[in-house]
Amino acid sequence: MMLFSQKKVTNQQLIWYTYNNTIRFNDNWALVSEVQERQFFNPTAQHQLVFRSNIQRKLIENWIASAGMTYFLQSPQDPESESNLTVPELRPDLGFENKQRLSFMTISHRYKAEARFIHDFANDELTGGYRFSSFRFRYQLGFDIPVWRNKDTREERLSLKIKEEILLNAGSKIVKNTFDQNRIYAGINYRINPAFSVEAGYLNWYQQRVSGTEYYDRDIIRFSLFHTLFLKTKKS
Repeated sequence: MMLFSQKKVTNQQLIWYTYNNTIRFNDNWALVSEVQERQFFNPTAQHQLVFRSNIQRKLIENWIASAGMTYFLQSPQDPESESNLTVPELRPDLGFENKQRLSFMTISHRYKAEARFIHDFANDELTGGYRFSSFRFRYQLGFDIPVWRNKDTREERLSLKIKEEILLNAGSKIVKNTFDQNRIYAGINYRINPAFSVEAGYLNWYQQRVSGTEYYDRDIIRFSLFHTLFLKTKKS
């Protein structure tokens, strides 16, 4: 007799608030940092808090390399959980991004590899230190479509952003969830001036759990503030 596991999907609703800061040292180097607060709503509860920082280096035309670290705080996955345990995680990463600028839009390809180190915990308490968990590989395809440009400068003021990202797990502990998740995003970005822009959008986050038969299907509203600082070197 053959048994088939039944697929179980848990639906959740969240709001993400993001502050993204870019410090441009010159045409080739930049430091990109991000703070992201992720909360459940209906019911309201803390889900995740993310601190991310990457140094970026422009390579050949249209290619950028990056390296950085993410400090990740994971609260219970169930908004109705009675547990208050928050589990820290460290994620060093390496990545490459390519942008193809066309006359009517920009297409981007982002490749990233992460190593995940999760803090040990037992009986609803943190124990010991960090332990290597797995590798994760990410590919994101993005489309930036200008909707409105400044008549005088031709700079983009309002743009539509569409992205899809696939994440895969690898490692000895990964047995049934090589596929980690798929994210589909659509948002509207308004550039206030060269230093600031704001964005609002919708993200669908579909994730496979460790069992291989359980999934999260998350509907997420995301609000973002982008801040860019331009540093000019003095001429000798």
